Amino acid sequence: MHTAHGETKPWREESFKALIPFIVFVIFYFGFSVLTQDFSKVPMTVAFIISSAAALILNHKEKLNKKIEIFALGMGNKDIMIMCLIFILAGAFTATAQAVGGVDAAVEIAQYFIPAKFMVSGLFVISALISLAVGTSCGTIAAIVPIATALSVTLGFNPAVVIGATIGGAMFGDNLSLISDTTIASTRTQNVEMRDKMLCNLKIVILPAIICVLLYTLPVFTTVSSHTTNFTVNFSSYIKIIPYILLLILGVCGINVMFLLLAGTILNIIIGLSFNIFNIWDAFSVMGDGTVSMANTLIVALLAGGLLCMVRYNGGISFIIKKTQKWIKGKKSCEFGITFLVGIINLFTANNTVAIITAGPIAKELSKKYNVDSKRTASLLDTTSCCVQGMIPYGAQILIATSLASSIAISSFSIMKGLFYPVLMGIGLLISLMLVKE
Repeated sequence: MHTAHGETKPWREESFKALIPFIVFVIFYFGFSVLTQDFSKVPMTVAFIISSAAALILNHKEKLNKKIEIFALGMGNKDIMIMCLIFILAGAFTATAQAVGGVDAAVEIAQYFIPAKFMVSGLFVISALISLAVGTSCGTIAAIVPIATALSVTLGFNPAVVIGATIGGAMFGDNLSLISDTTIASTRTQNVEMRDKMLCNLKIVILPAIICVLLYTLPVFTTVSSHTTNFTVNFSSYIKIIPYILLLILGVCGINVMFLLLAGTILNIIIGLSFNIFNIWDAFSVMGDGTVSMANTLIVALLAGGLLCMVRYNGGISFIIKKTQKWIKGKKSCEFGITFLVGIINLFTANNTVAIITAGPIAKELSKKYNVDSKRTASLLDTTSCCVQGMIPYGAQILIATSLASSIAISSFSIMKGLFYPVLMGIGLLISLMLVKE
């Protein structure tokens, strides 16, 4: 019998009514945004507050205090807390890097060595390599988006395309990384080797990634504005990008991303003090401002965690799982079912790791019943969740990007217009499923 995060109270039976809060979210956020043709009219935090209130109103037989406790347990879920900690450290790292001139230095070096027509695709590749190394798309986005934002302003590129390329590359690397949470979750739930899952993933995503890189080299995305100037790279510029290089090198060694962001922040402060850019008190102030700048993202993550817990408790996830199982008849429909299951849970939870952990045990049972290779199942769980995560405007990756690109006031939906990789990945995944024989 399942329990709510250690509570003695069991999860309720499956119920469509439990999904009402998500329907409220869609109507309130997407509906009003489309109606007003302005997605900034309804802040995402407000949409989550309204949908969370709807979740607490449901199930009249349960006391309100009990429902609030369950909601709070969801907010304090380990995965949510780790995500929030990454956000906080990412804010501190980004703010200190900007204060010492690390972002500007990285932009200058990028312009010096990379031709403008390959700049956007270069960001995709760089983000992919860093994410592959550190095992997290969020950490990679935290490091690269400020650079991408500065490049878009300096070179006159469409910021949605530049940031979209950065997010896409980060998600490509995260999907293949041997140390990412999604890899660990998908392989553990299916009891397969990480390397085997990675090879299965590669068959699905390598062609979409290549097409994405080629798309980002098209002239429509790489036309440089006439005011662009050439930079001369000084020795100090190389010193200022050391924290970024450290992020990549130590990531390859398997160092935890939170340690990397903290170490990078400390190194940024040391560089700033050495060049007399600021004193220690100013450094503390910059760090504080950086962490506070992530407040909006933190609020959304916490409310999403609480909302998910309430939906699970009221039987919403069980309802989805039960309905999915009904139309599975053979190997192909089993793979489609697994894909739909993890995808729809990811859509509602906005957390690919949580989606994999939730759908993993059911996927394992279905795979055994319909003779689907466990390596293939792990790959479907990981790839589908990554694909969906990149297509939702309230996902952690896009939220952190909009927070870090606040200087150019770009919205989640604007970024999605330049985020090609998840769509191409979805097409590759669909083709892979269609080729399966019963």
